[in-house]
Amino acid sequence: MKLRNLGALSAAVLIVASACTQSGAPATGGAPATGGQPSAGGGEKGTITVWSSLPRQGSSKGQTDTIVNAIKLALEERNNQAGGYTIEYVDGDDSTAEAGQWTEAKEIENATNASSDPDVVGYLGTFNSGAAAVSIPINCRAGLVMISPANTYPGLTKPGKGEEGEPDNFYPDGCKHNYFRVIPADDLQGLAGAKWAKQLGFKKVYVIDDSQLYGKGIADVFRAEAPGQELEVVGNDSILGTETDYISLAQKVQQAAPDLVYFGGITQQNAGQLWRDIKDAMPDVAMMGPDGIAEQAFLDAAAEAAEGTYTTFGGLPAEELEGEGAEFVSTFKERFGDLEPYTAYGYEAANVLLDAIERASARNPTDNAQLRAFVLEEVANTKDYQGALGTWSFDQNGDTTLTQMSGSQVVDGEFVFQDIIE
Repeated sequence: MKLRNLGALSAAVLIVASACTQSGAPATGGAPATGGQPSAGGGEKGTITVWSSLPRQGSSKGQTDTIVNAIKLALEERNNQAGGYTIEYVDGDDSTAEAGQWTEAKEIENATNASSDPDVVGYLGTFNSGAAAVSIPINCRAGLVMISPANTYPGLTKPGKGEEGEPDNFYPDGCKHNYFRVIPADDLQGLAGAKWAKQLGFKKVYVIDDSQLYGKGIADVFRAEAPGQELEVVGNDSILGTETDYISLAQKVQQAAPDLVYFGGITQQNAGQLWRDIKDAMPDVAMMGPDGIAEQAFLDAAAEAAEGTYTTFGGLPAEELEGEGAEFVSTFKERFGDLEPYTAYGYEAANVLLDAIERASARNPTDNAQLRAFVLEEVANTKDYQGALGTWSFDQNGDTTLTQMSGSQVVDGEFVFQDIIE
């Protein structure tokens, strides 16, 4: 998807193409927080910086273009100010053209640059859960808050839901918990996928993952929940995403005779080729995947093989949002065109951070180091937040209290909302 340009923003907003990160501090208690409200006055306290770290190259760019535009819109609505500070924004890129997706080296570079800059008070990111696993410890040691619009791997926040030692190993040396996300985690989405598969009438499923933190994690959850939903798992495999084709795997799947193939992974791990090869071997088999493939890039890569695909999403699609969310969707469409699944979540994450800066500023920090610490505290204490996604809070782990999931299906080459999955 190619979006129209944002247009003229205030000169206070700085867009930097190189990879970077940001630091911030959680919100404190008090009156319920609300999103999207302009800051009164502004600029008299100086200039501070907010970073985002997202893959800005490769097939994720369609998604992240909309997230970045949503962040810019949140800033523009406040005249690029919060709590008396002028906000500069750095659009950090954690991808490379060669890889076509995020890389560990670029994410480390972003987090290091952002956390070491004393003017940075918030880090909006990451897009990929594996990238978050890299940058959380770096930003945690520096006391820099992270708010993700898209990470869903449970082990980043939830004890017993990931690998051994998670999430404690992401917060080394007793550093203060600095990571939050505005989207539900995959332990909920994996269960939702299994529940929906049962509701759709499937009986036998073959599970494939893409070997990455996010993809394997959600596939493992789906596979574990399948028996409880009366689904027989008839096979399980992993791909690396670098294979030329999946003809042999497709033949193996065909021999197992499932009526559903579930893929845990992202578009960028060669999902389109996987779909084409499986559908060539089994034209009538149903295919399902998580929000990692719920994007235009997947439709382009899978082509005709995408038709009929079921996808789950850890939240609600844009057209199902109400109140402030519906207003945001209308404004965004008028300004920039169509939304992708994570667009509203980028807007929400930005507004949560900006509201935290407002409350942190009201505590009269003596310098930017103290402001960063206050912002972290204010984000952590975000309760009964009234924003584009509805009314919600961060729990003790940094997860949103929102739990609704949605299911869509590819119909005539487009994702069409089908159902809310409780």
